[in-house]
Parts: sequence; C-alpha cells; structure tokens
Amino acid sequence: MKKIIGIVIAVILLNSFTINAQLTKPEDFFKFKPGSDRMLIDYEQLIDYLKIIDKESPRVKMIQNGKTEMGKPMYLVFLSSEKNIENLNRLKEINKELAINNDLTTNQILEYSEEGKVFVLATLSMHANEVGPAQSAPLIIYKIASTDDKELTAQLEDVVYMMVPNHNPDGMDMVVHNYLKYKGTKYEGTRYPGVYNKYVGHDNNRDFVTLSQSGTKAINRLYNEEWFPQVMVEKHQMGWRGVRYFVPPKHDPIAVNVDAELWTWDGIFGTGMIKDMTEQGLKGVVQGYAFDDYWPGSTETAHWKNIIAMLTEAASVKIATPIYQESNELTVSGKGLSEYEKGANFPDPWLGGWWHLSDIIDYELASTFSLIRTASLHKKEILKLRNRLCNKEIEKGNNEAPYYYIMHNKQHDEGELVRLVNLLKEHGINVFRLTKDLNLDNKMYYKDDIVVPLAQPFRSFIKEIMENQKFPVRHYSKNGKVIMPYDITSWSLPLHRGIKVDELEKKYPEINKFSELIKQNYRIKNEQIPENYLYAVFPAENNDSYKAAFFAMNKGLTVYRSEASFNQTGTEISKGSFLIAKTSEMKDILSEIEINPIYINEKINLDKKTLSLPRIALAETYMHDMDAGWTRFIFDNYHIKYTIVHPGEFKKINFTKKFDIVIFPDNDKNILKEGKYKGQNGTYSIPSFPKEFTKGIGKNGMDNLMKFFNEGGTIVAWGRSTRLFTGNLTVPLNEKDREDFILPFKDLSENMQKNGLYCPGSLVQIDLHNNYDITLGMPEHIGVFYRGRPVFTTSVPNFDMDRRVIGKFAKKDILLSGYAEKIKLIAEKSAIIRIRKNKGQMILFSFNPQFRASTPVAYKLLFNSILIK
Repeated sequence: MKKIIGIVIAVILLNSFTINAQLTKPEDFFKFKPGSDRMLIDYEQLIDYLKIIDKESPRVKMIQNGKTEMGKPMYLVFLSSEKNIENLNRLKEINKELAINNDLTTNQILEYSEEGKVFVLATLSMHANEVGPAQSAPLIIYKIASTDDKELTAQLEDVVYMMVPNHNPDGMDMVVHNYLKYKGTKYEGTRYPGVYNKYVGHDNNRDFVTLSQSGTKAINRLYNEEWFPQVMVEKHQMGWRGVRYFVPPKHDPIAVNVDAELWTWDGIFGTGMIKDMTEQGLKGVVQGYAFDDYWPGSTETAHWKNIIAMLTEAASVKIATPIYQESNELTVSGKGLSEYEKGANFPDPWLGGWWHLSDIIDYELASTFSLIRTASLHKKEILKLRNRLCNKEIEKGNNEAPYYYIMHNKQHDEGELVRLVNLLKEHGINVFRLTKDLNLDNKMYYKDDIVVPLAQPFRSFIKEIMENQKFPVRHYSKNGKVIMPYDITSWSLPLHRGIKVDELEKKYPEINKFSELIKQNYRIKNEQIPENYLYAVFPAENNDSYKAAFFAMNKGLTVYRSEASFNQTGTEISKGSFLIAKTSEMKDILSEIEINPIYINEKINLDKKTLSLPRIALAETYMHDMDAGWTRFIFDNYHIKYTIVHPGEFKKINFTKKFDIVIFPDNDKNILKEGKYKGQNGTYSIPSFPKEFTKGIGKNGMDNLMKFFNEGGTIVAWGRSTRLFTGNLTVPLNEKDREDFILPFKDLSENMQKNGLYCPGSLVQIDLHNNYDITLGMPEHIGVFYRGRPVFTTSVPNFDMDRRVIGKFAKKDILLSGYAEKIKLIAEKSAIIRIRKNKGQMILFSFNPQFRASTPVAYKLLFNSILIK
C-alpha cells in the first residue's frame, strides 16, 4: 500500500514539475519581470505572452470578445482548473439559468449550486494611465497556470476567474509608448498628451448606460448576454498622496434600487481583501472611503444586474517611475477619512517612503487571490444568491409599483425611440409591443406602442434608467453637511433622449395578454424605395435626418433645406426638413439611419436653400480633453467633417481663409488661452506635459480668432469655454488699428455659486424660442445636461453688435432629474444666446449639447448651429 501511495505522489510531483517546466515565465518572455522600475509591456506584447500560455496550460483559455474603436482585438482569459476549462460551455449554461430563469425548482437550484462555479470577472486598467493592473496580468496568469499550491488549486475547482487583461488596449499602447518615448528625460512619467483612446479617455468608465463605445459594448456583453458572472471587479489606480489601496465597501450614498444583499456581499469581499492583504504586510488599505455607488455608468453598473460588483484603487506612481513620499505629505480628504491616521476602516496606515510599480502589482496579486479565495469559500451561497435575486426582482416587478413603462410608438424623434428600444435589449432587458389598442383607465395606448414590464431579472436597472433621478441625499451627521455626489446625478434614458414615457402605477392584465416580445432588433424603417419619386424628405425633428443630410453631402449629392413648412399628402412637414433628389445612392443613405423618409413624387412650390458642408475647426487641447473627444465621436457618427486645431496653433492659422466655423467644446478658459490651470488664488499651476503640449491660444491666436469672427466667421462654444468671450476683447482691423469691444453678455454663475447655486450634473428644463434657425426641429421645452455654469445675462449692445436669447431656463419645474441646490436662481436666465458683431456670429450654450453622447435630445441644437450661414 505504501508503495502505491508513493507512486501516486511521484506521479503528481512529476506532473506538477512537467506543467511548470513547460510554461514560459513572464520574465523569460519579456526579458524583465513585469513591475520592474521604469519598465513596461505594451498591449501587443501582453497578448503575445497570453497566447503562448493559452497554448501551454490546460488551466488557461483565451478568446476574443470584441474590438476597440481603433480596431484592436479585445480578449477574455478564463483561468481555472483543467476540468472547469474543459467544461466552460456547460458552466456557461448554468450561469445563464441561475441569472435569468425564475422557474427553477428547489432541486435544480441545489444541483446548479453544486455543479456550477463562481465566475469572477475582472477588467484591468480601463484608464490607460493606471498601468499596474494590466502589468500584473502575466504574473497572475502564470501563477494560476503553474501553481501546485493545494489551497489555490482547490479554490480553482470552485472558481473561474475571467480576466479582461486590458479594458482599453488603444490607451494602453498610447500611454506605454509615450512613457518609453520620454524615459530617461526630465519628462519621464509625465501625462499622455491627449485622451488615451480614440475618443473619450477617462470617460470610458462613464459609458455603461449609453454603451456608445466599442470597448464598453464588449464588456457589457460579457455580463448581460453571454457569461453572466456572479462577481465582477474593475481594477483602477488613484492619486499617490493618500491611502495605498481602496477595497469595498464603498461610501454613501449608494443606489436605492440595488438589492440590499448585494451591498452586504460587497462588504464580505472587501473585508476578505483587507484581512488577507493586511495579513501579508501590505499597509495602507482602506474601506468605505472616497468612492460612492449611487450612479450607473461605470463598469460596476453590473450591480444593477444582480452581480456583486466592485472596484479596487491602488495608489499610483509616475506611470512606471517610482516616487518617494514623505510621511508629512500624505493626506486624505472627503468621504470616510478626515485624518491620515489609524482607524476602523484604515487599520494599518502606510507611513511613507518609496512607492514602486512593483508595490502596486504586489497589492494587485494579493487582492486578486483574495477575491478568488472568498468566491471559493462562499461558492454555493453566491450561486444561490444569483437566482434568488432573479426571483426577488421579478417578484418586486409583479407586486410593487411601477409595473410598466410604456412609450408611444409615435415620438417627436422616432429614430431615438428605435435606438432606445435596441439599447434596452442590448442591456438584456425584454421589450414588448402592444398587439392591439388598449384603453387603460381612460388613457389610450395603441398597437405597436412599446412596453417595458418591470417583472424582469434586471428590474432594478430598468427602474434606474427609465425613471427621473432623485439623488439619495445623505448627511455626514444629523442635519449636517450633505455628502455630495462623486459624479453626475441624471441618466434617465427617456428624458435624455426626448422620449415621452408613461410610468404605470397599476397592474393591467390586458397588457400582458396583448403584447408580444420584440425578439430581433427593433425597426420602423421600410427598406422599400419607390421606383418613382422626385425627392426623399427627411423631417427636421429627427436626428437621423441630419445624419442623412451630412452623409449625402459627403457623397457629393445636393441637399436642400426647406425654409417653410409644407403639406404633403396630408402630412405636415416642418420648416428645416431636408430634401434629397432621387439618387442611386438612396439605399446607402437609408442604411445609415433608423427612420423612413417621406417620398414626394410630384413637383411642389417650395422655398428651399441648397446646403453646403461647413469647414469646421474643432478646438482640442492636449490636456485630456474629454468633451472635445465626445464631440469628435458625435461628429464622426453623424458624418460631420472637422479639423482638430490645438490652442498653440491658433496664432499660425488664417481662420477666415480655411474655416467657416470654430467650435469650442467645454474646457477651462485658462487652459485654452494660457495652456495652464489657474487656481482660485490666481496662481497658475504648471501642467505635467512636455512644453510643446502646453501652449495656449495666446494674444496672437486670439487676434486671429477675433479677426475671423469680425469678418463673418461663426464661433460655437459651450460650458466653461464661453468665458473666452466675456470681458474686454480686441480685434485687429489692419496692421495699425485695433478695436476694443465687450460683447453684450455676461456670465453670472460665479456670483450665483457664492449665493448657493450647486448643480453637479443634472437635467434642467429650458424653454426654446422656435422662430430661430438654431431651434429648427426642436420642441418648445427640453431637458439639457447642466453643471451650474455658465448662466448668461444679455444687455443692449453698442456699435455693430447685436444679441438674441434663443433659449432660457424655465420659470418653474427647472430640475427635471438629478440634484441641485438653489436652482431657482437660474429661473428665466439665458441658456442659449446668439451674438452678432459686424459680419460674424457667435452661438453660446450654457450646457453641453452632446454630453458624453448621452443627450440626443439636444443634438439638433448643435447641428443647426453648424448649418447656419
């Protein structure tokens, strides 16, 4: 018997040695150990290594799960026992059953909790300057692939660790290559000049409601449609001046729509991490600090879909360059910690010294294996929890108001309804349409109206994104200071898209009886193009009509715009609608949009003008200019051509000769003008970039811009950028003469903020004057995304200037969704103004008309501003 046992042990040891011997070590492949000072791997190197380990280890399986905006492949790596890797398809089926099947029997749930595994999804380094998590990926994968540790191998029998080795491959290459470019110079470790992906930079972690970006869609599919993991974690970094590592739970406020059990599990996993990391001597770990979780939009939006969703945050270094931190430089502020001292949620402070990339990686490895340990320890509970939450949410939907959201199929902008329905489906929500007209308590709903019942597994998400937001106000002490929000406070999809929706507080059995599931992509478009027509008319009310017009103009087709409303076969077609003559390109035009044009097959007497593509200069700084990036994304999506002009280039450009319009997305006036941040005390801070990226517009650049404006150019600006044009301005008239002037408007927001105005990012109501070209296709009242600045006031102009108020904040019911304080101060103040001087014009918005690609309700205001001559 002893001889047999000895043989078995020998075989096990031989197998273990064989596995380890044939695996490529990270340091052998990269020629350095990931995490070494001043050394980085880029995305292609990372993936090349993972492909090798994928072939070498039966505990690893890598698949492609999407592409980035710039076309790089995105990958998902499964790490578990050999048996689990072989059985992934079966385990995937169990995950789905537990997540969305509310008809499972008690025995089935027990069987699934035995047979199933806890899937832990980890997405690494979505913010590309936070390099540590992605640099740790090879070490985590190698350890799992090569380990013969009994405890870890036992845990891997219970857990499948799903790693997205980099959430932002485009950005990873940008940041890594930029670091290596300046390595060894005084600019080593400075910031990447620009947004670290194609469009949105840091805001990729604000896109998980709108799902506008390719990378977001890829991650979203993993937990909404394909793998249904029970646990997810997003691995981040933060500043270097304070705590070393954040783990859950988060600080208040938290989302009231998310089930209580999920918040308790956040605490269980977080407590496991802080316990295990402290046990390993890793100091400075904190819980319940700085980060809240009341808003969806980040990757942790998975919380609203019954997933235990978390983030971790490591203190940063200068990309890969270590920093030395004096003990008296360490500081904390805000939620959860008032002093950098030992406390209940911060039991073992880090006391300063050298902080290396390798330290970040040590913390990443410790937190990762703690997550796996906790998931294994509670395997059956977590799997049962997933199905219990599915049942609880459906039960709430059947027994608690609201019961349904209904959207009429006829909306002001029909294309936005189509996109909203398909977005809901992309989020894993079942959407229905009525099969007959219904009279519900004297309220008519019609065949093909859209129904979203709340008796669904993702009820909390449905309610969160369909209702108007009310911020969960919490205080630091009774009647004390309000705990302010971390980010925005409004994300209501119907409001942000201008879609009218009814929230039904009563159950109606006939809705369930007379509605059918929309199984495929929702469409209203008829692909049939008549053989005989003179014009296809695209109504001004639809964002898609503008897309069709810009697309057609880029194709070289003639596009007209009606200068008056007209009637066609009983249909009233509004002023500002677009007309495109019969063309063989019509099929291509329709492939870009979601709406049906109106075909005219007879000659009509119509006032119309011929449009031409405007020559657009888009001002974008190098200082992580996310709002400009979002503007580029919208413009690319709508086929609007533009040229990026950086502030330091203004002095060299003859704008009058090259451009028709100059656009300034939201940015700080001092960054635009001086290339520097200006503090409240009036001193400038020096940006962390090489000097070629810190040039502002300057005096000569402003001269060129004002000359362009004075001679007939159009300037469009919104948010803080509008402050470029307040106060004293000057324009060169010729080589000798200049004209000083002040445009007839001011920004009142600074004084209002002193009087208590606070609006962190909410939807507020504005009233539009519909007799101006800027408001063509718009309703009289809309909600716009607003941050409490600017607030315009106009005055009677002098000389060759004029002004018009195009839109103003509502007199009452100003706040539609979100949170604000003293918002009545802006009642009836100007929100959109049009300024004229000599031959030029300026259109100024107090709000972001394209905010994070999430406010289609306001897009037409921007598009019309571009098309005005």
